[in-house]
Amino acid sequence: MTEALRFLFGGRARRRWIHLILGGALAVPYTLVGSVIVGPFTGVDNVFGSLPLQLGSFALGLPIAAVTSLFPLTRPLEVGAARALCGVEADLLAHGPARTRAERRRTAGWFTLHLGLGGIVSGMSLALPPFAVALIVLPLLSWLRGTPHGVPEFLDHPWAQALSAVAGLAMLPALAACAAGCGTLLARWAPALLGPTPEDRLAAAETRAADLAVRNRLARELHDSVGHALSAVTLQASAARRVLDTDPEFVREALAAIEDTTRRTVGELDAVLGVLRDGDGPGTAPAPTLAADLDGLLRRTRAGGQRVTASVGTDPAALPPLVSREAYRIVQEGLSNALKHSGEPVGLRISTADGHLEITVENPLGARPAPRPGGGHGLRGIADRVRLLGGTSHAGASDGTWCLRVRLPLKGSA
Repeated sequence: MTEALRFLFGGRARRRWIHLILGGALAVPYTLVGSVIVGPFTGVDNVFGSLPLQLGSFALGLPIAAVTSLFPLTRPLEVGAARALCGVEADLLAHGPARTRAERRRTAGWFTLHLGLGGIVSGMSLALPPFAVALIVLPLLSWLRGTPHGVPEFLDHPWAQALSAVAGLAMLPALAACAAGCGTLLARWAPALLGPTPEDRLAAAETRAADLAVRNRLARELHDSVGHALSAVTLQASAARRVLDTDPEFVREALAAIEDTTRRTVGELDAVLGVLRDGDGPGTAPAPTLAADLDGLLRRTRAGGQRVTASVGTDPAALPPLVSREAYRIVQEGLSNALKHSGEPVGLRISTADGHLEITVENPLGARPAPRPGGGHGLRGIADRVRLLGGTSHAGASDGTWCLRVRLPLKGSA
């Protein structure tokens, strides 16, 4: 019972009723145009004095409304009304004017349906309530019987009076049910007639996928660059504090490494944030690569007292730029994990075999700290980078050693 009352008289039903009344108001000028045609054709001066001629004028005005709906602003206005009054979700409706012939036809169909149902419900809303009230109260007005405009004589019978009141009372919920049904019909047809085409949905999905890819790339870049820098700076500062009084030379080297690390990280952060602005514009630092920045990465890592042995069996300058850039981030994250987990010495091997670049980072497990809330994104970022390049990766512990192995294809990496 509650659901039925909400369907007939709830807030959504009232808004849809307003939407139908709006359609009826839009149908009025088209009905007037139709009456100009129907009047001379039938030879009747007052078309609105006859209900059949009124309906004929209304029916003749609907095709005219369909033609005028081809104007560009029709669909945006109807979409806004359907979203606000019919309760249709914005994602199910198209944006902007109709561009193709199919979209214009669907817009014309919606506009005609809106005005047609709106005209019918508006006429019923104007005529039925006063007629229903008259049926309810007329049997009570006995003094009208026998007058020239009085009630029919059959209302003298008690059964007729009761039936008249019941019919009047039933007309009001019937009107509400008709309006609610028409509003529900329009809401269900809105996505089909005003919604985006399959091509529009595909384009929107591609746009969302591209945005998500950019966000994932930003997350990986920020995690790898800033996360590694913070880990390195923390270890460098800790090592410098321990030997502050006994080895000033090491302290100076550590402070210089901290300065170099932070300066370089600020440049990398500017490069990442450039994606959020207008792309890689002037003054934006280039992304680090294995060819140009591997030596600096090893030097900054060792400045914190970490023992790192590196074996590079290939010329990094001969690598494709994309592979060189992603390989640098993978090596950076592998070293960062070793720093966090306090396992040393760290062994790094970079070589090429069978058309692939192979990267291996190994270190003893050591005393692994408790996981941080929200941590564990580094290996996921490495897996994402490797997957995008069509390579393979494996990370795990074996015989007291943590090992990260990555293979990246050198050909086909665009």
